[in-house]
Amino acid sequence: MMIRRKTSKSGRNLQSERKLRAAPPLALLLALFLTTAAAPATTLLRMSLEQMTQAAAVIVRAQCLENSTGWDAGEIWTFTSFDVQEIWSGSAPNEITVRLLGGRVAGVTSTVSGVPRFRPGEEVVLFLEPTPRGDFSIVSWQQGTFRIRRDAPSGAENVTQDTAAFATFDPAARQFHAAGIRNLPLGAFRAQVAAALRARPPRKP
Repeated sequence: MMIRRKTSKSGRNLQSERKLRAAPPLALLLALFLTTAAAPATTLLRMSLEQMTQAAAVIVRAQCLENSTGWDAGEIWTFTSFDVQEIWSGSAPNEITVRLLGGRVAGVTSTVSGVPRFRPGEEVVLFLEPTPRGDFSIVSWQQGTFRIRRDAPSGAENVTQDTAAFATFDPAARQFHAAGIRNLPLGAFRAQVAAALRARPPRKP
């Protein structure tokens, strides 16, 4: 399986195609990486909330603390730490680290489409899978990322899925278009996740 990305170093733009090494298992199982000659791209296979709930070992509400970047197994990664505020499914420590492909290290920038980025202080709901290195990856990247927004006058909390603004591939319709949860009250979203968890087959130990 190949992934094509844009990498820049010292002002030069390079395009390289490299085998994806040490990738999170769910990224391999649940995302389709398609490349075209016209433009490098990452295309995610659309997943329902039920499918993501089944795939995720851990679902949390968390607040972003900080970001760092570094090399690992020949790839640039961004490591984001989160303060876990609520655990909706599975188990997790009070603070977790999520690793995602891409970032900037010592003048080298690696950009991977479809990978979410986070700002310190923002709150999210994340669908997670543990990695062999003891941190976490996000199920299907932007699809497993839900941003929490507060309505200023009322204080009501709503969630919007990152793929509401990122095109995914719908295999039934054989089309690409942006689709996802948008401005759904957090309580209603949590109820949907709880229903999906009740319907989920038992996970293998």
